[in-house]
Amino acid sequence: MLCQAFHRFGQKLIRRRILQQDMAEAAPTRSLKILDLVALGLGHTVGVGVYVLACEVASNQAGPSTMICFLMAGLSSVLAGLCFAEFGARVPYSGSAYLYSYVTVGELWAFITGWNLILFFVAGTAIVSCAWTLVFDNLPGNEISQTLRESISPHVPHVFVEYLDFFVVGLVLLFIGLLTLRNSEIFLVTKVFTLLKILVLVFFITSGFIKGDLHNWKLTEADYVKAGFNDTSSLGTLGSGRFVPFGFEGILRGAATCFYAFIGFDNIVTRVEEVQNHQRSIPMGIVISLLISSLMYFGVSAALTLMVPYYKIQPGSTLPEAFLLIGWAPAYYVIAFGFLCSLSASLLGFMFPIRQNL
Repeated sequence: MLCQAFHRFGQKLIRRRILQQDMAEAAPTRSLKILDLVALGLGHTVGVGVYVLACEVASNQAGPSTMICFLMAGLSSVLAGLCFAEFGARVPYSGSAYLYSYVTVGELWAFITGWNLILFFVAGTAIVSCAWTLVFDNLPGNEISQTLRESISPHVPHVFVEYLDFFVVGLVLLFIGLLTLRNSEIFLVTKVFTLLKILVLVFFITSGFIKGDLHNWKLTEADYVKAGFNDTSSLGTLGSGRFVPFGFEGILRGAATCFYAFIGFDNIVTRVEEVQNHQRSIPMGIVISLLISSLMYFGVSAALTLMVPYYKIQPGSTLPEAFLLIGWAPAYYVIAFGFLCSLSASLLGFMFPIRQNL
């Protein structure tokens, strides 16, 4: 009896969802096309990574060869995206890794995957919200955070954060309000944010190729000395110069870091029930959005390393700060505006699946 009870319990843990049971349920209006899915994928994929990771990888991991890192990471993401595309074409229901795990490997693994996804989306919402307020705070010279720190910090226990950021709370409440709109209206807001940030990134790439200098891709020891690094024996952290200053090892480390920049394409499969001809549109939407993202990252990293020598980029810097280094202060605010639009689209991308899954 005990063995039979354990056997039945084990079968329940690995039982898989039978999709045919849900075929009779009414489906929502299928109105999304490939272009809509590409906009959705770009809205979530081209986000924080292009503004933060490009500077981080270029400064101390790959130098000018950052563009190769993004291409390698983009190729890996396309392969992962093809796996999602196959599941999305075979399973005509809104979901992501949770549903696919439920269908293929069983309920226990789907349960674990589902809670991991919820944790991922909640943590992503918190991180992007904080990044949004930091960028907004940098525009007036960090006066907002300084005021909050002086007025609130003495009265709040330093348990989780240094001070209570009301802007983060207000921003999250604002986007929660947006999530009460219809899906079509949320999608329209996402497309507007996506279009704005793509235009800003095109402006950055164009400016980089206009202001850039090819000599920044072939720096030598003499350039380091001219820049003020008199003891050239201590240039280990700066690499050896040229196009690949940190060697092939640096490219591999940079590619592993850049892979994070391509997360978000799985957001497309959360709208599969609204897609016309999902077996064709889902794969093409994922692949096209990833290819465009790879080209955007490639162009941004090329423009960045052409404009600014990689050793001048400080770890933790963001993309708008590149214009401060070359003396184009007005352009800093243009790129910062694009950064805010990008973070807003990413924030909607993190919060929308939470509403769908809960």
